[in-house]
Amino acid sequence: MTWISDLTIRIADATGIDARALSLDAADSETLLHLAGVAAHESGERTNAPLLCHVLGRAVALGASLDDLARVVER
Repeated sequence: MTWISDLTIRIADATGIDARALSLDAADSETLLHLAGVAAHESGERTNAPLLCHVLGRAVALGASLDDLARVVER
């Protein structure tokens, strides 16, 4: 088990959220890592990487597609 999958399960257990709803597949993981890199490099501030991932997560939770959001960030 990886660190992130273990922590995902712990968060799910602590919140009562189904762990499957929180899990990342390989493609989404790669997209988020790429976008975090874009945020850090484009802005010159590494702290923007986790902040962008948080904003993206909130947008996805509200119904946005990660692929659509990636296109916005990469423009």
